[in-house]
Amino acid sequence: MRRGGTIARQALLVRVGRRSGDAGRAATATRAEVIYTGTDTVTYPYGGRVVPSPAAHLPTQAPAAEAENTSLLPGEQTFARRMRFALVNSCTLASLSLGLLAIFLAMHGDTRLAAGCLVACVAFDGLDGALARKLGVSSAFGAQMDSLADMCSFGLAAPVVVYASLAHTVPTAAAAIACIMVAGCAAIRLARFNVSPKDGKFFCGVPTTMAAAVLALTVLIGLPIPGIALLAGVALLAFAMVSSFPYAKLARIVKLPPWLWLLPIVGALVDARLTFVFLVTAYLVSGPVLWLRTRRATA
Repeated sequence: MRRGGTIARQALLVRVGRRSGDAGRAATATRAEVIYTGTDTVTYPYGGRVVPSPAAHLPTQAPAAEAENTSLLPGEQTFARRMRFALVNSCTLASLSLGLLAIFLAMHGDTRLAAGCLVACVAFDGLDGALARKLGVSSAFGAQMDSLADMCSFGLAAPVVVYASLAHTVPTAAAAIACIMVAGCAAIRLARFNVSPKDGKFFCGVPTTMAAAVLALTVLIGLPIPGIALLAGVALLAFAMVSSFPYAKLARIVKLPPWLWLLPIVGALVDARLTFVFLVTAYLVSGPVLWLRTRRATA
């Protein structure tokens, strides 16, 4: 016994044994071992010998709040809310399925139909996010599902469709490199979006959905542009996805003055293909222009 002493524990091995009390039968033992490793110091002001309790170091049950956080759908767990959650994620799975279908069609040479599937992917991708906000079932799980589906539909299916459409018009190696650039830049763009703070007005770089829509419409309407020019456009679009230029979101674009919408409408009536090229070029150029304006304003 030591008054005011300090007991330091480095390693504790507790063996708990239990023997059956049945007479006339061989005794059996059940042994549980708990190993504690670490250094802690306990001071007892009145001295005395104390036997440490192994139960103090056993893992405790997780709080109910922590267990609730593991749910895929945060908040109230009602049947109606679960059905709304399933509906939103069904739209995401539909986008992913259409992306795979686009790949299969492109492998068989049906590039126009494959491009149409990509356009449907873009529609479902916008629908799942809008429904999630409208129905109040937004979740971290849904955000990750959306990113994985986007990588399949826009990061893989879109370059495969473009590669199939460029077959026999440009060198195979050049088409493969351009399409690999699209896939790699899409992966970087999606990963960066998941870990970056969100801006309500602008995207940092061209979003993958917009890039895939441009590629799909380019194949769908059959732009009369030389293959080398198309390759250059595909590479430029890939770099635009990973750039740091600010690009306006759709909600901001629709708020433009009504007279500005007359120009593309009239242009589409005159020459839809030329108007499409003009709109895509204007959007790509808007990023560097906004970036320069911001730099001059902060200078």
